[in-house]
This record gives sequence, C-alpha cells and structure tokens, in this order.
Amino acid sequence: MSPIDLYTWKTSNGKKATIMMEECELEYKIHPIDISTDIQFSEDFVKVNPNSKIPAIVDPDGPNGRPFTVIESGAILMYLAEKTGLFLPAEMQRKYEVIQWVMFQMGGIGPIFGQVHHFKRAAKEKVPYAINRYFKECRRLYGVLDSRLEGREYIANDEVSIADFCTVPWVFRHDWQEIDLDEFRNVKRWYDNMMQRPALTRGMNLPD
Repeated sequence: MSPIDLYTWKTSNGKKATIMMEECELEYKIHPIDISTDIQFSEDFVKVNPNSKIPAIVDPDGPNGRPFTVIESGAILMYLAEKTGLFLPAEMQRKYEVIQWVMFQMGGIGPIFGQVHHFKRAAKEKVPYAINRYFKECRRLYGVLDSRLEGREYIANDEVSIADFCTVPWVFRHDWQEIDLDEFRNVKRWYDNMMQRPALTRGMNLPD
C-alpha cells in the first residue's frame, strides 16, 4: 500500500488529519502547507483543493484502486474511518451517534471557536460586539459538550471515535479562547484522558 499524501498545517483542523493518520497507523507523507505564506492559493495546491483550505489528502489506493482526493477535515476523518474500519461503527445507530457529533464540531465548535481566536488574538481592530458575541457562543458550546460528557468517557458512544479526534484540537486551544476548563469538569476529564493517548499526542505535534 502506497503512502497517503497529506497536505496540512499546524491548525486545529490540520491536526485532526494527523491525529487520525497516527491513530489508524497509516503510512502517509506530510506536505506542509504554511498558510501564513498564502501557499494554499498556489496553482499546485489549488489542483488538490480548489477551495484552498487545509487539510486535504490524496489516497493513491482509493476506491477501485484508483487515486482519490478528499477535502474538508470531517470528510477526511470519515473516509479514513471507512477505509480502515476504525473509529466509526458500522451499525447505523451507533454510526450516526458519531456522525452527528462530528457535524456538531464542524458546524459549531470549529467556526465559533475560530472566530473567537480571530477576534481575541488576530484582529487588527478589537471589536467588542464581535468578541462578546462569539465568546458567549463559545461558552455555550462548551456547556453543550460538558452536558454530553456527563457520565460518558467519550463524546459519541462507549468507545473512542472520530467525534473525539475532531474535537480535541479545538479544546486544546482553550487558552486562546480564555476558557478555564475547570469550569467544565466533564470536558476537562475527557480532554485530559484523550491527551494521554500516544498516537493522538504524536498527531497533535505534526507537522514539525
């Protein structure tokens, strides 16, 4: 089996893909896409992902044995889970327990936490309305996640899944969000447990 080509960078979305590669013990080659240099808009990368976003993968051993490109971090995790038979149950109800929490991360946690990062850290102009709006929603989402994790070890089912892998890199930046995890004891317990996984921590530290 040929290595999968992974185009990624050191962002929360990028770390999802490296976590999954490491957890699945897949052979892969990282192509660093330093988004601070606008290389994601280069002609070569646009051929991989017309949307100029990381991560993206090219699987040389895709369906029917042909190369296959997957863009969007959530789709990459679902694709690799189906390819390997890992971290996404086959049984329909359990499968959609996972998928709905992946969508929660993709549609809620990612965009909102990302806006908090931008307006609190990167924006040239501090806009109190935007900071307050996104921070309030960020805290609400932490509350939803905390309630979900009451009495649970993992987000979706009774075993670790791609729902956990896609959420960890965003909670990792709780300091950027100015969130005290001690206020969300279930999230903190889950997060501390997840960060003990050797493959996950390897993925969190890539690319070098």
